[in-house]
Amino acid sequence: MTTYRLDIAYDGTRFRGWARQEGLRTVQGELEPALERLFGLPVPLTVAGRTDAGVHATGQVASFDAEKAPPEDLRRALNALTAPDVSVTSAAPAPEGFDARRWARSRRYRYRLQLDQVASPFERHYAVHFPYPLDRDRLDRCAELLPGTHDFTAFTPTDTEHVRFEREIIGARWRGPDPGASGAEEILSFEVEADAFMRNMVRVLVGTMLEVGAGRRDPDSFAELLTGRPRPEAGETAPAHGLFLIGVKYR
Repeated sequence: MTTYRLDIAYDGTRFRGWARQEGLRTVQGELEPALERLFGLPVPLTVAGRTDAGVHATGQVASFDAEKAPPEDLRRALNALTAPDVSVTSAAPAPEGFDARRWARSRRYRYRLQLDQVASPFERHYAVHFPYPLDRDRLDRCAELLPGTHDFTAFTPTDTEHVRFEREIIGARWRGPDPGASGAEEILSFEVEADAFMRNMVRVLVGTMLEVGAGRRDPDSFAELLTGRPRPEAGETAPAHGLFLIGVKYR
């Protein structure tokens, strides 16, 4: 039995998330049939982070076990069997016992906002158009409050399967506008790394920080939310299409 690691990138626009769902197109549902064709039997994948519908990934990681030897170029064989909106960027044997989820030390996400007054048609699936005034200092103050261990009850749906709401934020910052953007496009990004994330956690964090940045919420109220306040006290959930899983770190 050999364990394999897959590094994966995908455009989440036309996927209903990572996890296989009957009758719906998902990333797992795209990759596992391709693996079954190559190995001749079902090959279940373990994933580092289960992304929701519309969320993208540039640095997703999955693992699987197989007794049969793979094709000589597993990456090329998988990409030949999958649609163009998902790519296996690396496929190789992993250390014995490697598990993409349990071995992960942290995950890192980026959320992208387009600040131009006129929305770019080229960013409509990859950045949320936000043409309203924002106080960057207020946004930065919120980000500076995040590192450390906090109770993020306010930043995940009330109807949840989570039983532990504490998460350790390793780093958080706002970046941009991006000087490398084409033309006059202004991209403001929020990047956050944590040991683990709850459902919608990054999107609710961004939605709430935008309320602070727009002057609709006091920065002190954001700090209070990190003490385990109920979900209704936080802001709206930001749209899915601005969110990217950009990396996973392992021990």
